[in-house]
Amino acid sequence: MNAVGIDVSKGKSMVCVMRPFGEVVLEPFEVLHTAQSLNNLAGKLKALDGETRVVMEATGNYHKPVAFVLHDAGLFVSVVNPVLIHDYDNNSLRRVKTDRKDAVKIANYTLDKWTRLRQYLPEDDTRLALKNCYRQYQQAVAVRTMLKNNLISSLDLTFPDANKLFSSPAKSNGCEKWVDFIGDFWHSECVSSLSSDAFAKKYLKWCQKHGYNFTRSKSDTIYACAVNAASLPKSPTSKLLIQQQVAQLKAVSQSVAAFQQEMLRLSQQLPEFDTVMEMYGVGPSLGPQLMAEIGDVRRFSSKKSLIAFAGIEPQPNDSGKIVGNDSGISKVGSAVLRRTLFLIMTVILKTQPQDEPVFQFMNKKRSEGKPYKVYMMASANKFLRIYYARVKAVMDSKHSK
Repeated sequence: MNAVGIDVSKGKSMVCVMRPFGEVVLEPFEVLHTAQSLNNLAGKLKALDGETRVVMEATGNYHKPVAFVLHDAGLFVSVVNPVLIHDYDNNSLRRVKTDRKDAVKIANYTLDKWTRLRQYLPEDDTRLALKNCYRQYQQAVAVRTMLKNNLISSLDLTFPDANKLFSSPAKSNGCEKWVDFIGDFWHSECVSSLSSDAFAKKYLKWCQKHGYNFTRSKSDTIYACAVNAASLPKSPTSKLLIQQQVAQLKAVSQSVAAFQQEMLRLSQQLPEFDTVMEMYGVGPSLGPQLMAEIGDVRRFSSKKSLIAFAGIEPQPNDSGKIVGNDSGISKVGSAVLRRTLFLIMTVILKTQPQDEPVFQFMNKKRSEGKPYKVYMMASANKFLRIYYARVKAVMDSKHSK
């Protein structure tokens, strides 16, 4: 039994090989993340006598090249949650944290959990591309939110509440009407310096140019807001700041829209796409997000494993005669998946489909007087169980064919 513990970091890893009863086969040594070094490591491990199993922590993207090369070389590789390694064998008051110690700890974990290790299976190209695209989508959405808040803050000085004048949904390319409008009418005086009729004609031409609907009532509403606005005087600096912020926001919004379209295209290639999209509350935006974060459900041994991955399982809190009834959820798993599930539950709560099992369960918990977050996460738990059962059935049937 050759237990290989690999402590992965950026650009390099620390490797230790141990056998039962503390026998050290290879003292901890460093390996660079280059093709030659990783191939040499694979050859060295395959040359060991006996059965060899390799364990490493899931560390973002750093572990993926190492795991792929070793798996491709025919070695048994297992990628485990860092929480499991962190909580393993913490029986010392001394807190020693070095790469060498961590590699030894992972090797000991490998020996202890030898028969229960799950083999690493590389993601197929489509799923990997979908997940990477989703990560970039998340970053772009965060930047878009920051830029929106920044622009609205600047508008408080030039055209207060201009962002509240329009409720049109965003276009397929990510453009929003209020952002386009502010790009041309960046100050309230751009509107109020004209007469009501003159602005109506100018607004009509603007709507035709940008492909928006025109109504005289909306024109009058904008004009009234501009006339009553309390803003600082116009200046070239204010114009520059507003228009640059608009340009930045439009560029990021277009990136978000492009990522959404690419995620939808990639998810349509997955065998579970139709099944997932049929589930209530899942649309062309949340569906690809859900599939990207969960991945292939067959990597989870049971429904409970998927729920634990999402971090929405209740934590028992009983001790002696004390029974903890309000222990919350674990939150150990994927925060991104929990957010997606919460958005799906919000859709179900707003639309209230009476014949939908998840809403029926949610309504039952509400009638029992459960707090908002409790019945929302309990419903997410129910949703994930249904998701696992339906998608796994589809995956198994297509795999058998």
